[in-house]
Amino acid sequence: MNAAVRGSYDPRFTALADLLHAHVGDGIERGASLCVIQDGEVLVDIWDGWSDVEQTATWQRDTITPVWSITKVMVNLAALVLIDRGELDPDSPVADYWPEFGAAGKQGVTVAQILGHTSGVSGWAQPVTVDDLYDWSRSTTMPAAQEPWWEPGTASGYHLLNQGHLVGEVIRRITGVTVGEFFAKEIAGPLGADFHIGLRPDDDKRVSPVSPPRQLDLDLTAIDPAGIAMRTLTGPFVNAREANTERWRRAEIPAANGHGNARSIARVQSLISHGGEVDGVRLLSPATIERIFDVQASGIDLVLGVQSTFGLGWALPEPATMPSVAAGRRCYWGGLGGSIVINDLDNRLTIAYAMNRMLFEYAPGTRLTRPCGDSRSDSYVDAIMAALTIETAS
Repeated sequence: MNAAVRGSYDPRFTALADLLHAHVGDGIERGASLCVIQDGEVLVDIWDGWSDVEQTATWQRDTITPVWSITKVMVNLAALVLIDRGELDPDSPVADYWPEFGAAGKQGVTVAQILGHTSGVSGWAQPVTVDDLYDWSRSTTMPAAQEPWWEPGTASGYHLLNQGHLVGEVIRRITGVTVGEFFAKEIAGPLGADFHIGLRPDDDKRVSPVSPPRQLDLDLTAIDPAGIAMRTLTGPFVNAREANTERWRRAEIPAANGHGNARSIARVQSLISHGGEVDGVRLLSPATIERIFDVQASGIDLVLGVQSTFGLGWALPEPATMPSVAAGRRCYWGGLGGSIVINDLDNRLTIAYAMNRMLFEYAPGTRLTRPCGDSRSDSYVDAIMAALTIETAS
């Protein structure tokens, strides 16, 4: 066993533990955690490195960190729970649950379209500020009133910061509670998962701040300054340092401000790879899980600028963009700067990775930012699949 890496792992994963430790030693990682669950067994639950920027405090078993857009697949899982209960129909218009959303030509936009990033509402129209994200009433009233930026259902445009507000408001209209409260009571609580959308002050001491990534030299000629991508990226623009603020931790910005670690991410998301039941807690039926694989859009995403395939709430395999996710009954997504979760239904397998040093890399074959995962997660997934003798796409 690698004495430097803490946690536990099956001996088959020694190379993975060595790789994580080497990445910390080389400065590729500051602090990170990895978890692998297969057939209900936790095969890997390891962490290494530093939790603070000064590198004086080590990452602990209960360290949590901002995981950005992994929050989306937690919120979308909450929507799936309501679908499974018959309280939410993904093929129904959003306006059936949230009447105000039907304004400005959006009366036909369906719940599936906001889950699949095809609603035409991928950001907030100007004027909008970061402060608006913290005001739930304002941040839901604004998109309800605006026109779609493209014909809904015809293409995906990644709902960068607002998908959680859109799905979350539907959940609030159905349940009467916020999405963070619903997630805590109906999902994280029953599963005993240390994942939070809105963090209590008592948990602040466990939070590892993120290190903002070095910016890439992007091909800005590929981005229309008045186009959908720019409107989304600046509607509003959020600096990565915002994730280290107290107000970010307290708020519910449910496309982006979840806090957790690899263990808690894998625990929740293994519901998908394990037929909807984990340790006797059933929250989904297999039939509902299969809805994830209903393709909502496949092509060049209008915001990300790269080939993307989105199902109902998760991305589906697209080797050109996400080389570590092979074809098959797999779904995934990740957070800004590197964190990722992969659900492999064929092998009853969930892999999760969370870290505090954010990294930007180019999407393969482009000079655009890779939307999900990076060379670190690719290397970890390759090591995991090699240990399990499962083929990867890379």
